[in-house]
Amino acid sequence: MPHIQQLSPHVADLIAAGEVVERPASVVKELTENAIDAGASALVVEIQSGGMGLIRVTDNGCGIAPEEMPVAFLRHATSKLRSAQDLGAIGTLGFRGEALAAISAVSRVEVLSRQTGAEAGAALCLEGGAPGEVTPAGCPEGTTILVRDLFYNTPARQKFMKSDSAEAAAVAALVQQLALSRPEVSIRYIRDGKEELHTPGDGKLLSAVYAARGRDFALGLTEVDGGGEGISVRGYVTQPLAGRGSRSMQTFFCCGRVIKSPLLTAALEEAYANRQMKGKFPGCVLHIDLPLYMVDVNVHPAKTVVKFVNERAVFSAVHHAVKDALDGRAAPAPEVRPAAVTNPRQDFYQTMDAKTFRERQAAPSPRPVRREAAPARPAFDPSELGGRSLLRDSVQPGFDALQRRREAAESAPAEKRPVPPPAKQVPEAAPAAPAPEPVQETMAPPAAAPWRYAGEVLDTYIIAQDGDDVYLIDKHAAHERINFDRMRASQEPVMRQTLLAPLAVDLSREQYAALLDQLPLLEDFGFEAEDFGQGCLMVRAIPSDLDTGQVRETLEELADKLLTGAAADPASARDAMLHTMACKASIKGGWKSDPAELRVLIGKVQSGEIQYCPHGRPVKVKLTRYEIEKMFRRA
Repeated sequence: MPHIQQLSPHVADLIAAGEVVERPASVVKELTENAIDAGASALVVEIQSGGMGLIRVTDNGCGIAPEEMPVAFLRHATSKLRSAQDLGAIGTLGFRGEALAAISAVSRVEVLSRQTGAEAGAALCLEGGAPGEVTPAGCPEGTTILVRDLFYNTPARQKFMKSDSAEAAAVAALVQQLALSRPEVSIRYIRDGKEELHTPGDGKLLSAVYAARGRDFALGLTEVDGGGEGISVRGYVTQPLAGRGSRSMQTFFCCGRVIKSPLLTAALEEAYANRQMKGKFPGCVLHIDLPLYMVDVNVHPAKTVVKFVNERAVFSAVHHAVKDALDGRAAPAPEVRPAAVTNPRQDFYQTMDAKTFRERQAAPSPRPVRREAAPARPAFDPSELGGRSLLRDSVQPGFDALQRRREAAESAPAEKRPVPPPAKQVPEAAPAAPAPEPVQETMAPPAAAPWRYAGEVLDTYIIAQDGDDVYLIDKHAAHERINFDRMRASQEPVMRQTLLAPLAVDLSREQYAALLDQLPLLEDFGFEAEDFGQGCLMVRAIPSDLDTGQVRETLEELADKLLTGAAADPASARDAMLHTMACKASIKGGWKSDPAELRVLIGKVQSGEIQYCPHGRPVKVKLTRYEIEKMFRRA
C-alpha cells in the first residue's frame, strides 16, 4: 500500500515549471512582461537555435538590487500583489510571481542588473534553480537575463519541442503581439544574429502596426475610437474588401494584455454583417480599456483568457465602435487591392471568365476540316476536368469509347457504296449449299440507363433526370470528392509548376510557425517553399492544379487547419492538406461548365461512388415526381 509523502522541493519546482514554461516562447513572454512591469521603455529580445540554445532579454527598467537577486528566483517572491483584495483589480502583466523560479528550474540562467542611479551592477548565475554567489559586475542600467540550455534537465519536455524555425516563429509571434500591445516601448527582436523586428516606440499604434504587420496591412486599416459605459475601444480594423481567409489577423488587448475572447470576435464580426464577403474574416488590432474590477485575468496560467463582469456592455462597446468606424468612412476606396490572378497554364476552366465565355459562344466557330483517313477528335476530353490529371482514372472506359465512336461516325463523310455486279444464274440442278447453324450469343443484363442531363442552375447545381426522379447535384462538392479520393489513393508525386518569379507570402506568426513545421509535407503536395524570415515564405513552385492567385489563401487555410490540432497527428495533418488541396483544385460554384464534364460528374454520382464531399456535406438532393407535383398542387 503506497504511503503519503511530500515531494522534494526540486521535483515540485519541475512540476510547477511545466505549467508556466511550455516552450521558448513562454520564457520570452514571462521575461518581457516582467521588463514592462519594471518600467522599461526599450526591450531587446535575442534568441539562438529557436530559443532552445539561448534566450537573452535586455531592458532599461528599474533594475534589481544586488541583495534581492537570489530572492527574485524564489516562488511567488516577485508577485506585485500585497493583499487578497488586490486580486480583484490586477493592473500588472505579471502577478503570480513564479515565472523566474520556473524558468531557472529547467535551464541555466545568468542575470546582470543595475538599478537606476546605482554606480555598479551585480551578476548572479543559477543552474537548475540553485543560485550561486552574487558578484559585482559592470552593466548598463536595467536588467539582462540570459537563459541557456532550456529543458536540459527535463528530457521528457525536450522531445515535444518542434524545429528551430517553428519555435523561432512562435517567439516572433509573441514579440509581435507585445509590440502591438505597447506602442510606447521600443522593441527589437534578433534571431540568430539577424534583426527581424524593430518598433520605434513613439507611442503611436499605427507605427507599431506598420513595423509588426507590414505595409500592406497597415495601409488598409480604418481607425476605431469609441466605446460606452466606461469602456474604451480604440485601434484599427481592416476594410471590408480587405478580408482575410482566416481569423489569424485578429488581435485583442484588454488593459494592455493580449487576450483570446470569443465574445470580442463575435462583436467584431457582427459589425461587419452584410459588409464582408462570405468566407472572409476581418482583421483588427483593438485595445479595450475598462476599470480593472470589471475584468478577471486570474483564469488560466497563460493569462490570455479573461472573464468580464458585464459581457453585454463589452460586446456592445466593441460592436458599436467598429460599426461606427466603418459607417463613418467617406470615400470607400480601399488601399489594399487583391493580387491579380495569373495562371501560367492555359486551362479553359481556370482562365476564362463569364464575359469571355459569352463572347466566344456568340462568335462563329470555324468549320473543322474533315479528313477521310482520320476520325474527328472529340470536342471535349473528360480527363481534363479540373486539371490535366484530375479525372484521368475516373472516366468510364465503356462510355467514352461509345461516345468517341458515335462522334467519329457522325463526323466521317458518307462513302459511296459500290454497286454489286449482277448475280450469275445458278443451274436448277445444282444442289443448294447447306445453311450454317446459328450460334446463340449470351446477352449481358442491360445496364441501368444513364441519368439524363437536363441543365444547370445558378452555375452551381446540375439538374439530372432518372425516370420520374429529379436530382440536384452540387458540382463543386462532387468534383471535390473525386479529387480527394484520387489524391488520397495516388502513390505518384504531385505534378508541380515552377514559378517564373518566386512568390513571397506573408503570414501571421502563428500560421508561419505551423507551416514551417510541415515543410516536408508541403513538398509532398507540390509546394516548393523556404523560410524567408519575418513571417514570410518564399514559394518557388506550386501544384499544377493551383492558380498563383490562390497560393496565399491556400497556405492560410492549410496553416489554420494545422493550428486547430491536425499537426499533432501526421495522418490528420495529411488529411487536412488533402481537404484544402482537393477544394482548391475543384470546379467552383459560379463557373461556367461544359455539359460534357457535367455528364461525367452525373455518371460518378449515379454509380454511387460519390455520396458526400470530404467535409461531410451531401452531393445530391432527390426530388420525386410526386413531391414536385405536390408543390404545384397537382397531387
